[in-house]
Amino acid sequence: MEKNINTLNELLKKTSASGLYESINDLRDKEFSGIPLTEKEKKALSNFEQFRISVLNSISDDEQFHLTYRKFQVLANLTPWTDFLNI
Repeated sequence: MEKNINTLNELLKKTSASGLYESINDLRDKEFSGIPLTEKEKKALSNFEQFRISVLNSISDDEQFHLTYRKFQVLANLTPWTDFLNI
């Protein structure tokens, strides 16, 4: 779990409020709108979901769970989807 939390925190450090990246949520919107995703986009989306579920399932403390859940919301909105290709 420690490695996952460290990875999560490293990804959060990369977020940029000034830069406009295509994020995980942008990919979700694209897919929902019927626009086909590339294989890399599908892989990034899948990696994000697997990572998110893995981390959240490993947390037993309620407060820590909610804090981490919010961190993933930030990541899904602000982090470039390409950061999730190799997780």
